[in-house]
Amino acid sequence: MPRSYIVLAAIVLLAACRPETYTPKPRGYARTEFPEHSYKSFDEPGFPYTFEYPTYARIIKDTLFFGQKPENPYWINIDFPSIGGTIYLSYKTIGPGQSFGRLIEDAHEMSFMAHSKRADYISDATFGYTDRNVFGILYEVGGNAASAHQFVITDSTHHFVRGALYFDVSPNADSLKPANDFLKKDIYHLIESWHWKNQ
Repeated sequence: MPRSYIVLAAIVLLAACRPETYTPKPRGYARTEFPEHSYKSFDEPGFPYTFEYPTYARIIKDTLFFGQKPENPYWINIDFPSIGGTIYLSYKTIGPGQSFGRLIEDAHEMSFMAHSKRADYISDATFGYTDRNVFGILYEVGGNAASAHQFVITDSTHHFVRGALYFDVSPNADSLKPANDFLKKDIYHLIESWHWKNQ
């Protein structure tokens, strides 16, 4: 056997014996099973508004606001125990000391300024249901921001509601995307079913 064949065979054998280079697997996230979308009515006596919320959620009256009593009794949380998220709803009456312009400005600032450092983008869209005197803005925040969905609902003369969806985990856009997409439909339904009482 010619010497060149022996040398070539030795090189091939040595190359084949090299240790395998480790390639890490891409990060994966556990698959979450979500329930079917279905809704029931929130129509509590004394509250100035009604709406429909998911049957797999529970309404909790907000008893604390930064360690103190809330500013008024119509603040509620829509809790999703199986998903680990909560929509926080705060209500204010438009009037002396609470001008409509100031409330809109505060909501806009909370959505943009508070999330701009970690957000990839922030978009806003207005909506209006003139037959029910329901108007507002829906904010969508992309990236690893604390809240991907926020909204304002108002009649521009008496009532002002701000809502925001938060999860019980550190914000990670990739892992929270399925839950954010799922609850986005519920937020749309809440807005579309909103009514003011006594109007």
